[in-house]
Amino acid sequence: MSHRKFEHPRHGSLGFLPRKRCSRHRGKVKSFPKDDQQKPCHLTAFLGYKAGMTHIVREVEKPGSKLHKKETCEAVTIIETPPLVIVGLVAYVKTPRGLRTLNSVWAQHLSEDVRRRFYKNWCKSKKKAFTKYALKYDSDSGKKEIQLQLEKMKKYATIVRVIAHTQIRKMKGLKQKKAHLMEIQINGGTIADKVDYGYKFFEKEVPVEAVFQKDEMVDIIGVTKGKGYEGVVTRWGVTRLPRKTHRGLRKVACIGAWHPARVSYTVARAGQNGYHHRTEMNKKIYKMGKSGQESHEACTEFDRTEKDITPMGGFPHYGVVKGDYLMIKGCCVGPKKRVVTLRQSLLKQTRSRSSTASSRLRPRQILSHSVTSFFSCFVADCLGTGLCIAIATLSCCECLN
Repeated sequence: MSHRKFEHPRHGSLGFLPRKRCSRHRGKVKSFPKDDQQKPCHLTAFLGYKAGMTHIVREVEKPGSKLHKKETCEAVTIIETPPLVIVGLVAYVKTPRGLRTLNSVWAQHLSEDVRRRFYKNWCKSKKKAFTKYALKYDSDSGKKEIQLQLEKMKKYATIVRVIAHTQIRKMKGLKQKKAHLMEIQINGGTIADKVDYGYKFFEKEVPVEAVFQKDEMVDIIGVTKGKGYEGVVTRWGVTRLPRKTHRGLRKVACIGAWHPARVSYTVARAGQNGYHHRTEMNKKIYKMGKSGQESHEACTEFDRTEKDITPMGGFPHYGVVKGDYLMIKGCCVGPKKRVVTLRQSLLKQTRSRSSTASSRLRPRQILSHSVTSFFSCFVADCLGTGLCIAIATLSCCECLN
């Protein structure tokens, strides 16, 4: 397979060019789900922070498959999702050239975490962001102006979105103090219902269970791990040259013809690898946990062994998950601690059995994190009684008596 020039000149899609560093750190929702006015008003996206990966054992419910009614081991990702805080409302009008902003309305009280987002250097600034805007809520003329803005939204707007930010201070593993801010589209109901729905949540927390449910398929948007400047073999997967090649063999021998006298964009070249904006579709939610010890226990109705969702010693390079979290099937983009955007699926799940089946977790649900990192296995040996308790060992052994 060393001379497949015309079949596989590279292992990489040209549809993702240019492969350069992403200009934003947070994943951007470029398309929200289609609006259905027959449904009640609801939010369509959420923000979370990647904690790490582990694996589970579950029972497969797939008639016709050889794995039906059998146990399988699957990798899962834990995403910590503290409640979002709604601080604003923005309306858009559809035009032949795209969306145009109609107006925006902000809440009276904005926390320091989100006001840091509007400054490049918070310490050297005057910290006066939104101080004059907050005075509108103290005067009758200001309140009247805000109501006029809301009435204008109800009359002319075609799309309504809320402005929400994360509570990054609740993330004990992160040193960052600046909250992540994003717009989340409101779907369902009329325009007036959407405006009232968004205004009702001003300065209030919205948990993740208000947006997603268990066994739902979601899309994950984020920025991948950065690898830096890398060569063509790693970046594009081209074939190495023969061993005796002069001046290096991890190269592309011919980068094009004499004429046209320029290098085509289709030729594999060295450059930036990683830190790209990517969207992964149809990731299933296996479990949803709330802040508190009970929901963080990795116990099921089949296995009552006391163990936590976090491996012993914490997730590597992250720590202990203490807040709300989601358990997603498979992997997701980005390293530990990176913010990821969770969006409701753009397509209605109808035919896929994997999307409609319920994820029933069987005994020994949460196993060790991985072989090369911290173990979640803990063996307590009481010498006086000879009692030995094994908790979620890597080899899936039963509890010893």
